[in-house]
Amino acid sequence: MNVLQASRQASTRAWWDGGCSGFDLFTSREVIEEVSIGEEKMATERLELLKSAKRLEITDGVGIVAEDLIKKGLIPIKAASDAIHIGVASVHEIDYLVTWNFKHIANPFTRDRLRKAVEALGFRLPMMCSPDELLQYDEDS
Repeated sequence: MNVLQASRQASTRAWWDGGCSGFDLFTSREVIEEVSIGEEKMATERLELLKSAKRLEITDGVGIVAEDLIKKGLIPIKAASDAIHIGVASVHEIDYLVTWNFKHIANPFTRDRLRKAVEALGFRLPMMCSPDELLQYDEDS
């Protein structure tokens, strides 16, 4: 594990153990599948943490959003699961999508284009941020 990955894991754990900024937690089948990958002990811990999160359905609307983001070239086909995450959060009107994925999701260079694409479909793009950003907010309040 590299230093950046270790730092992100520590921040995520601090955010999680600190009450997740007081947010209600939601997840989806797509997230469950992703966190199940990798070293078995860590995957089991991640799944245990998500047990209390309400599971959101991957609806037709989610598929429409995801397909549109891919079709417009905002999310590459090889990262289709990222489009699904954005679709789930947008269709289910989630306020914050918490992620370490700065390549396709919490990317300041593509955020405005993502917002316009999602809004054109009649949905609202959530605020997409990292646990670090939320920890900084929690510490200042």
